[in-house]
Amino acid sequence: MELRQIRYFVRVLEVGSMSRAAAELGVVQSALSQQISRLEGELSVRLMTRTRRGITPTQAGLAFLREAQLILRHAEQARRAAQQSRLTGTASVGLAPTTASVLALPFMRAMRDRYPDVRLHIVECLSGQLEGLLEARKLDFAILFNVQASSSWNVIPLMEEKLFLIQSAQRSGAQRVESAVSIDALKDIPLILPTGTHGLRSRIDSAFGRAGIKPDVVAEIDSLVMLMDAVDAGLGATVQPSAAVLRYHDASERFVLSEIDDLQSQHVNVLCSLADDEMSPAALCTRLVLTHCMRTLVQDGRWPDARLINQF
Repeated sequence: MELRQIRYFVRVLEVGSMSRAAAELGVVQSALSQQISRLEGELSVRLMTRTRRGITPTQAGLAFLREAQLILRHAEQARRAAQQSRLTGTASVGLAPTTASVLALPFMRAMRDRYPDVRLHIVECLSGQLEGLLEARKLDFAILFNVQASSSWNVIPLMEEKLFLIQSAQRSGAQRVESAVSIDALKDIPLILPTGTHGLRSRIDSAFGRAGIKPDVVAEIDSLVMLMDAVDAGLGATVQPSAAVLRYHDASERFVLSEIDDLQSQHVNVLCSLADDEMSPAALCTRLVLTHCMRTLVQDGRWPDARLINQF
C-alpha cells in the first residue's frame, strides 16, 4: 500500500469523479484508475462503485476512507515536523583577512537565515596559520590560497583574484603610477608585506626571485588592518587583492591601485576541508552555504576583481 494510492482514493471520493480527480492530481485518468485497482487488489475488497451520480464508496470503502483521511493527516503532520526541524551544532570556519572583508558578513547573514541554530565559530588569521589549525582538526574548513591537492583534505579551487600594488593617494607621485605595472616597477618602492608564513607573501617572494629583484621591504605586518593603516599613512606600499581596501568607504580617494601583470592568475582562493566523514551535518551544510555565498558575491559583482574558476 502506497501513500499516493491512499491520496488518490481519498480525492476520488471527495470530488465524486475519476476524471475530475485525475485533473486535480495532475495524472492521466487511466493511471489513476490503475492505482485504485491495485489498492483494491491489495486489500481484496471493492472500495468504490460508479453510479449515475458519480463515484461513491462501498461499505468497505467508507470504512477505509475514515482511516485513509487520518493517515494523510498524520503524513502531512510528519512532513511539516521534518521541514520545521532545525539543524543544530557547531561549524568552525577559517578565513584570511582579505577574504573575511568581503565574505564574512554576507556569510553570517546567510547562515542566520538558513540555519539559525547552527553556531558559527569563525577564525580570521593568516592562511599559514589557518593551515595549521585545519591540520590540527581545530577547523572544519578554511579558505586558503594557492593550495595544491592534499591527501588529508578535500581541496576545491573556488576563484582567483587580481593582485595590485596599493599605495597611499597622498604619497608624492602615487597619482602618476600606471594602472598596470610589472614586478620590475616595485624594486624601488618601499613595501609593507605580511611575513613569510602568509601564502600571499610566498607568491610575491617567488615572483621577485624569478625577476632577479631584491624587494625593499621596510616592514612586515601580520594584521591586515594595521598593514593598510600603515599604507594609508604613506609609510610604504603593499601588494594585496583589491578586497584589502573594502573597509574604507572612501578607498578611491585614499589609495591608488595598480594591477601587477606578473602576478595575475596566481592568487587562487581554495576551499580546504576535512574529509566528509569527519565533518558533522552542521559543518557540511555550512560549507555549502559558504560556497554558494562566494559564488553569489562574485556573480553579482560584489567581490571586486574576482573570477570564478570553471569547475566551481
